[in-house]
Amino acid sequence: MITLALIMVLNIFTPSNTIYDYSFKTINGEDKSLADFKGKKILVVNTASKCGFTKQYKDLQKLHEMYGEQLVIIGFPANNFGSQEPGSNEDISTFCEENYGVTFLMAEKVDVKGDKINPLFKFLTTQDNPDFSGDIKWNFEKFLINEDGKLMHRYRSQVSPLDPIITAQL
Repeated sequence: MITLALIMVLNIFTPSNTIYDYSFKTINGEDKSLADFKGKKILVVNTASKCGFTKQYKDLQKLHEMYGEQLVIIGFPANNFGSQEPGSNEDISTFCEENYGVTFLMAEKVDVKGDKINPLFKFLTTQDNPDFSGDIKWNFEKFLINEDGKLMHRYRSQVSPLDPIITAQL
């Protein structure tokens, strides 16, 4: 007979299979649980303000405006590639608002690779999906999560947020 205590211990040591077990701080310092978005698709993007792909903020904002009812977009600024996100959270927030009119959700700056990798990105980069797994190669990689909190697809930096390969999934 399995006791409640044993079930609780098993749950602690069983790796999560969904994104809903993770949380993050917004760029304004508020705690946010990804479980708040159950029933919606989520697009997680590692971003940077001084990158050749930075113009994708514009397309991410447009995607947010087009699909905001069924899709949550979360930008995670990271300074892991070419030191292309050197600013503070306040600097990043101001940059995004002033240059791209960003109103989609932005997280505080995190590490998306290396020894200090954020637990969410450690989870995402190791999940099975039909595309690829492993380390993030550059800024603006995208992870599309389904309504059940599972990774559906992963896209490299070169794929525009408005590419039909993404929008067809929404």
